[in-house]
Amino acid sequence: MSASKREELVQNALTIFYEGGFNAIGMDRIAAETGVSKTSIYKHFRTKEDLILATLRLHDEQFRNWLVRRVEVLASEPAQRLLAVFDALREWLLEPEFRGCMFVKASAEFQDRASPIHAASAEHKRLLQIYFEKLADKAGAGHPGELAAQLQLLIEGAITIAHLHDPHLAAETAGAAARVLINAALPANAVPMVAED
Repeated sequence: MSASKREELVQNALTIFYEGGFNAIGMDRIAAETGVSKTSIYKHFRTKEDLILATLRLHDEQFRNWLVRRVEVLASEPAQRLLAVFDALREWLLEPEFRGCMFVKASAEFQDRASPIHAASAEHKRLLQIYFEKLADKAGAGHPGELAAQLQLLIEGAITIAHLHDPHLAAETAGAAARVLINAALPANAVPMVAED
């Protein structure tokens, strides 16, 4: 299997796992839906868990790259970019194929913190918080780590409510709450950058 075929397999498996869960999807179904034989799959991934890890790594890279690029398109100033995170979040939550957070799903199905799958899921969230903290620091927040943690909790709650109930309400409520947190955390001269429309 060429490198491009391997990448295609991982991308397709990512979609299948995201839609159907990890434990519920067997390797027979992966083989059937990707058109790659189980023998070929196992030549590249010793176990199903190895394939799951590959999909999580790919999704982490794709999601964080998308988020950073999208925030940079939506806003140019650090304070604006903090709020633009929630504009990007709204876009994601309202996508027709939105099915919640793949990393939360993975950590729920592999609850042992020693599990590499659980660890990969936790690492994704840690890297996102580092990104939020950098934005908060550049925007001049007095306690950037604290603001980043608050915003991440808000984001995780919005993802859950969007998945369980109403994505529009979750997106709008999260954006409004983010404005309050960001305005309170930033210097007075930065407040107009994140004022409500």
